Amino acid sequence: MTHALARVALVAGLITFGVSVAVAQAGAPPAPPALPPFANPPFKNLKVFPQDIQRAQLLSNMKFFSQSLGVRCTFCHVGEEGKPLSTFDFASDAKAKKLTARAMLLMAHKLNKDEFDGEMKVTCFTCHRGSTKPLTEPPPPPAPTTVPPPAPASQ
Repeated sequence: MTHALARVALVAGLITFGVSVAVAQAGAPPAPPALPPFANPPFKNLKVFPQDIQRAQLLSNMKFFSQSLGVRCTFCHVGEEGKPLSTFDFASDAKAKKLTARAMLLMAHKLNKDEFDGEMKVTCFTCHRGSTKPLTEPPPPPAPTTVPPPAPASQ
């Protein structure tokens, strides 16, 4: 009888231990990452983008502009390079480059609508190719290389 009681106690102890380990490992679900204090709806001073644009779409577009022109946020937005983005005034129109970007975006939208049936074929990258100044002519051809004369054949 004592063996049976010991066996029940051992099984109960193992079950209790297993349940406590499972509960400890499960814990509370992790909290979703906090959104940075910039680029959160409602967005201010949107003139070309729709007012209800999703945060991910807006940030994706901004990254695309940055890569297409080879620039950083401070090229168009009021802020100090190296400072947290939460200190930037993204709504400000103080920089002329931001106004130019809007005009260029409207131009690209019009070209895509009128010439490509609304398909996005013309983008910032189409002309800028990673530079702040659009390319206006093809790059020069590579310089010709001189081919050394063949070595004389040995006989």
